[in-house]
Amino acid sequence: MITVLQRPHGLCIRNYSLHYSHHRLACFKSMSSRPRRRRLPYSSCNIRCSSSAAPSPPPSPVDKEEAEDLLRKVPPINTLLRRFWKVAAPYWFSDDKVQARLQLAAVFALTLATTGISVGFNFLGRDFYNALANKDQEQFTKQLLYYLGGFAGGIPFFVLRDYARDTLALRWRSWMTAYYMERYLSDQTFYKIQSQSIIDNPDQRIVDDLSSFTGTALSFSLTLFNAAVDLISFSNILYGIYPPLFIVLLVYSIGGTAISVFLGKGLVTLNFLQEKKEADFRYGLVRVRENAESIAFYGGEENEMQLLLRRFRRAFENLTQLLISSRNLEFFTNGYRYLIQILPAAVVAPMYFSGKIEFGVINQSVSAFNHILGDFSLIVYQFQAISAFSAVIDRLGEFDDILDSSSKSLTDFSQEISLKYCNIQDSSTLESNGSMLVRKSQKLLDIENLTLETPTTKATLVRDLSLVINYKDHLLVMGPSGSGKTSLLRALAGLWVTGRGKVTFYVEDGDDSHPLASTDMAHGEVNTTSYMKEEFGRSINRKSRSIFFLPQRPYMVLGTLRQQLLYPTWTVDAIPVSDGTKKGSLPFLMRIQNSENARGQCNKPKPTTDDLVQVLDDVRLGCILSRFGGLDAVCEWSSVLSLGEQQRLAFARLLLSKPKLVLLDESTSALDEANEAHLYQKIEGADITYISIGHRKTLHAYHDRILHISTANQDSTHRNWDIESINRDTSYNLQKL
Repeated sequence: MITVLQRPHGLCIRNYSLHYSHHRLACFKSMSSRPRRRRLPYSSCNIRCSSSAAPSPPPSPVDKEEAEDLLRKVPPINTLLRRFWKVAAPYWFSDDKVQARLQLAAVFALTLATTGISVGFNFLGRDFYNALANKDQEQFTKQLLYYLGGFAGGIPFFVLRDYARDTLALRWRSWMTAYYMERYLSDQTFYKIQSQSIIDNPDQRIVDDLSSFTGTALSFSLTLFNAAVDLISFSNILYGIYPPLFIVLLVYSIGGTAISVFLGKGLVTLNFLQEKKEADFRYGLVRVRENAESIAFYGGEENEMQLLLRRFRRAFENLTQLLISSRNLEFFTNGYRYLIQILPAAVVAPMYFSGKIEFGVINQSVSAFNHILGDFSLIVYQFQAISAFSAVIDRLGEFDDILDSSSKSLTDFSQEISLKYCNIQDSSTLESNGSMLVRKSQKLLDIENLTLETPTTKATLVRDLSLVINYKDHLLVMGPSGSGKTSLLRALAGLWVTGRGKVTFYVEDGDDSHPLASTDMAHGEVNTTSYMKEEFGRSINRKSRSIFFLPQRPYMVLGTLRQQLLYPTWTVDAIPVSDGTKKGSLPFLMRIQNSENARGQCNKPKPTTDDLVQVLDDVRLGCILSRFGGLDAVCEWSSVLSLGEQQRLAFARLLLSKPKLVLLDESTSALDEANEAHLYQKIEGADITYISIGHRKTLHAYHDRILHISTANQDSTHRNWDIESINRDTSYNLQKL
């Protein structure tokens, strides 16, 4: 009457005849049987190189990574418990805590009800088998009807318990996803993690690990609660039948737990590494897809095949070790599991043979024994599931620590570049005749004694740079590759803060929709190092400060052509949801959406459809409307548009936003000279001051000064830059020659 259900990863759930409820261990089905998607850590971009025949070769980056993997140890239990509480606690004290606690109480109440139903089935089973052994047909029929009635009344409780648990897990996951995404995207944390390779695979931790954590944490909590209730309910039954059987159960379960821990102690580390290594392989495939054209031009298919096979081989080797460890554990757990099928009957059989108990009591003792043994043997039965859950806790806890440290690092201003915004009054004046508005020279950017260093190696790129950018004072930055031109833009954008010096942007009243941090600052000065975090922890929004950054390869968002043009200054209005969807929506998810809509908007009116069509014509991209079917067409824009078209689309964004100052990082490198000249004329005609990075001499014609940056000598203390003026007319004539 006892069957064994084998589940993936060695997870076994026993189902004992008609009277045994499977409610307790079935809670783990969501974490063991659900397939998990794995992704690569973006930081893991090195490939293991074959060893050289030369003596004592220097270790490759991947060899070092593999050595670190081998040395990785299981975190101590106190670290896992601390990380579990740190990850799990915020939701239960959040704005959604009332609803969450009510749902949790309902789940526990339903779990308690299912335990009571299981106890009732235990006694029904005793009477049912007594009637069967006594050949009492009338009593047998009566007990059978009781059984059927119990099924009809009890099954809804089990179904509702599972549904309530799963909906609570989904609600918890939704809140945590919004919570972690908000922290991940604030304070440029996502950029720091990516650029400095701080941890592997943050996307998998948000998507997969959070899903596994919430479902598994609830399942374990309910299982532990149910185990406590089972111990109280069934211990009395078992002890009342035969006290020595209870002693046998304690010895058997404690011994089994100790042996399981010893045999499976390496599974936590292996599960952690398997997540990482399979993600490496997946990301390798993603890179092939994203760089398909470049690989095809190079004819690099064979190289990619070798690289992918190496990554898969690493995952295969680790999975082999994981299977061996699981096999060794299964040898014990299977024997442990099957032995209990006869152990309780063997202990109480002498009492039955002597006539001290009835036949149904044997069945009752077996059921009670298995209930209690399941409570005592959770570690034995669920060791692989526990090890996988421990790996999830470790990864999420590590991620949470990184998010906290990134936020706290903003308060450490030692050896950091000071980035400030000053709000000033418009200095425009009228001529004496009152007929024309004349704008005086206005300071837009002031760089004072800026020394820029790389974040990791602390190598100096720019030393002691000082310059001022005024209105219509267009600056061209030139220098050899690797001298630090793009890094200078990173420092101006606040992405790199390693070094010293002061960078001040000046914006007019009305350009900044945020309140000032201090009224004591001259001209409404705002120090972003101290004012970097606002409500909800969001970083300062440069879109509202009339400053625009244009990278060499523009970012193409996922969405329509309209969204491409409005990004990042405006957002497209959310599609209205139906009433049915509103009823099922969660307030914190709607809050995130509304928060984005509110904070993503600047104080400028959103362009109309006619404005968007006109700006495409202005950058000579009007043809793409007919090519793709209008502004609301959805495509993989980074693939269907050439790099030159993408750069012109980025200029369309710039013309729509109309900032006071724009920083261009080789933003016309893929354009011909005619289109380059046309775009520079457009942005100058739009009253936009610009700082450009480039190598072409044709750019001289559109700028007033050149900042030359040379490669810094690390042993020197002299500056590695100089500034010279440009005669635009001379530059234009030289270009014509």
